[in-house]
Amino acid sequence: MKKKDKIIAAPPRRLWDQLVRAAARARAGSVSPYSKFKVGAALLTNAGEIIGGANVESASYGLTCCAERVALFKALTAGKHNFVAVAVVARWDGGPMPCGACRQLLAEYAPDASVFIADSDDLKKIRAFTVRGLLPEAFVFNPDAP
Repeated sequence: MKKKDKIIAAPPRRLWDQLVRAAARARAGSVSPYSKFKVGAALLTNAGEIIGGANVESASYGLTCCAERVALFKALTAGKHNFVAVAVVARWDGGPMPCGACRQLLAEYAPDASVFIADSDDLKKIRAFTVRGLLPEAFVFNPDAP
């Protein structure tokens, strides 16, 4: 079995709910004066720690940072690693899916993680994915490649 085919069990359902609630709380910190689209995310480490983040917008939209990346950057710069799940919450029918940039960063730093998506108006309805399923064949830098 190749490393990319590694199968990781999803966290128990009670942790899905806890992580989604943490993402909903993180959403309150959103800085979205332009779109008013508030997004929260929460990462779960294998040690059981939860790190939250919210989207931060810029007038220059390209500089805007998604909630998933804010949570990931907070976690990484605090020395956290070994992420097992991420939850993303916003007011969007079915919940907000991570963008391509977030999928790439999750593929690099949390490749085996589960991804839980929920609409902030219905936190009990959680959709589950995997990072590998959201971005199959992700780009991974190999410094040893010829």
